[in-house]
Amino acid sequence: MMNKNSWFKVLSALLVLVSITWSCNNTNKTQKSDTILTGKLSIAVDESLQPIVEDQQAVFENTYNAKLQLLPLSENEILQSLVDKKANTAVMARALTAQERKYFQSKTIYPQQTPIAIDAVTLIRNKKEKDTLIALEDLKLFFEGDRTKVKGLVFDNLNSSTVSFLLKKFNLQKLPEKDIYSFKNNNEVIKYVSENSNMIGIIGLNWLVQPSSEVEQYIDKISVLSVKDFAKTQYIYPSQENLVTKSYPLARDLYFINCQGYEGLGIGFASFIAGERGQRIILKSGLAPVKLPSRKIVVTH
Repeated sequence: MMNKNSWFKVLSALLVLVSITWSCNNTNKTQKSDTILTGKLSIAVDESLQPIVEDQQAVFENTYNAKLQLLPLSENEILQSLVDKKANTAVMARALTAQERKYFQSKTIYPQQTPIAIDAVTLIRNKKEKDTLIALEDLKLFFEGDRTKVKGLVFDNLNSSTVSFLLKKFNLQKLPEKDIYSFKNNNEVIKYVSENSNMIGIIGLNWLVQPSSEVEQYIDKISVLSVKDFAKTQYIYPSQENLVTKSYPLARDLYFINCQGYEGLGIGFASFIAGERGQRIILKSGLAPVKLPSRKIVVTH
């Protein structure tokens, strides 16, 4: 026979066990409120890639019972949002470095990286200037202080992926302080260059192929420059063909980064973009798909 104290201890233990079980189940429901094709997902998106991700979002949401919240951020802000778990997925203009992956793993975050497209860091100039060619050597001289060929550069954001791409390309630690200008987004760069001569704007190609309504009026006032790589003789335009072959010197790979850690909507959306339907959207956008969508050929007799 148990005395009152023994019964009280057993009852207390049962209550604690029920409480723990309910708490774990509730936590799992909170963490896994989405499936591969349903639920809600926040995605940190590189600002220079926003138009193409919006295209993918529209088709995906119309096809599946899913709601995607896009968070346009600079490259540095994207990395911080993944570390802070404000967003568990992201679209970036590069893969994570080995050092970044090691840091994420120290925080028990294990990113999956899916290549989704090839983009171009695009150089634009006011159309009043007839020269539509630029050599990377001229940009290098600008960074070294020579203003003979290039007078000034205009970026969307000093923390953006376009800045980090050029720093890596030219093996620089930071941009020069003189004759460098930045705004809030790619739209403002396009507008500024269309209204000012002697400036070269640096943006993502997608903003030109699919301009927003607020910058359509400025597109006809700018020129997209063909670029000559170091030790090369030919100037290459950022066309789809030149992105696929990587002959354009400032081509860059785009990645979907998934840090969810389970089979959720991140896997579903990444698979959609990398699949045939998503790659057709990439092709239509003016960027280059990582794999060309197949074409059905119907033979009639």
